[in-house]
Amino acid sequence: MRSIRILSTGILLALLTVLPGRAETPNARPGAIVPAAERVQAVEAKPLPKPARQADSAPGDTLPDIKTQIGQMILVGFVGNSIDKRGYERVKAQLQAGEITGVLYLGRNILDRHTVGKMNAGLNAAAPAPPLIAVDQEGGVVQRLKGWHRFPQTVSAKRMAQRASPADAATAYDLMAEALADWGFNLNLGPVVDLDKNPRNPIIGRLGRSFSSDPEIVVAFSEAFIDAHRRHGVFTALKHFPGHGSSHTDSHKGAVDISRTWSPDELEPFRQLIAKDKADLIMTAHVHNRGLQDKGERKPVSLSETALAGVLRGDLGYDGVIITDDLQMDAIRKNHSFRDAVVMAVEAGTDILVFANDKRPDPEVPAKVTDILVKAAESDPALRQKIAAAYKRVRALKSRLKVSPIPKPAPRPSGQTIAEPTADPDQKVLTPEDVDASIRSVRLVLPEGLAL
Repeated sequence: MRSIRILSTGILLALLTVLPGRAETPNARPGAIVPAAERVQAVEAKPLPKPARQADSAPGDTLPDIKTQIGQMILVGFVGNSIDKRGYERVKAQLQAGEITGVLYLGRNILDRHTVGKMNAGLNAAAPAPPLIAVDQEGGVVQRLKGWHRFPQTVSAKRMAQRASPADAATAYDLMAEALADWGFNLNLGPVVDLDKNPRNPIIGRLGRSFSSDPEIVVAFSEAFIDAHRRHGVFTALKHFPGHGSSHTDSHKGAVDISRTWSPDELEPFRQLIAKDKADLIMTAHVHNRGLQDKGERKPVSLSETALAGVLRGDLGYDGVIITDDLQMDAIRKNHSFRDAVVMAVEAGTDILVFANDKRPDPEVPAKVTDILVKAAESDPALRQKIAAAYKRVRALKSRLKVSPIPKPAPRPSGQTIAEPTADPDQKVLTPEDVDASIRSVRLVLPEGLAL
């Protein structure tokens, strides 16, 4: 890749973030993975240190009633883009009653900075416990907050890793995270840590959502993303465990089996980021992987206790919050009943269940989920214990909403390059006109509900 010399810090930011108004559209332990039955060959890895964060409550700590516990496990999308809309009023009331843990914004909910700010302020004021206010703002095609909303646009993960260093990325992601916090968001459902195993993958590769096929590059740029968000008190979610980058199909549209295409190195970004205590939440993928699941299982990893409790929590040592991808996606909806999906997700060890309420909005989802889990737990003490454990983990997460500051990255000096300098006499020096052309080329629109 040619070295690209930057004329100034401002131009660097313009390259990596499209500023508002400039774009018209936008059972061996530890270390080795030994899947149930005969999983894929063991993954060689160094033993992981136990994360410092603990989700368990203090001795003598009492739990609220089970409905309240379940409420902290439900995150929903809603219809409405202002405080006077019925859908917004409904989720605000659900937060106030403790029926949900937070909300997910889609493009339909976003009008402008002032309106979103008022909505989020209202949600925070109504909730007895701090709500999670989530959005997908990865960069590239997956950006709910657009240039026309006057929100800084960030290039795709693939382009970022191709054109920038992790230090440059930290500067761009700092701008993104600062804006998210300013708008009232405290959870960004990113970064994507899937490896770019299949460039023709319809949901990862083709959309440029992966930083690289190299785990080390993915880890370096993901750290830049995560640290930038932590500086501004915004949580992030690593996605999509155990890796969606090798698939040939899209879990939004039906069942996905990655058993023959997935490789053990796809766990490396998760392994390393967990070891570095960089995982606030981890999002699961609705993909089937015989290498990580019990023989005969036909459910996806997101509903598999073998994969989540055995691999993610056991082998990788993760004790933080596990969040699902949207449980209304076709990979789930077309293959499992609503009740079964809810119960299996919690049995597997999931802490937060996501219902985007995109194509078939249902404001009664929280009540339905609570009713299902309360009834199931009445005859299943183990499930009741898992609900309690999930509640504790979510509570522990929320107790960290004021995150310890990480030193802000220093601005890059004028004339410094994005890549390592080379002796190439034909290296391109960007002019303001080049930057304007680059900005104009980033006209990215995400079809509603495309990807979490």
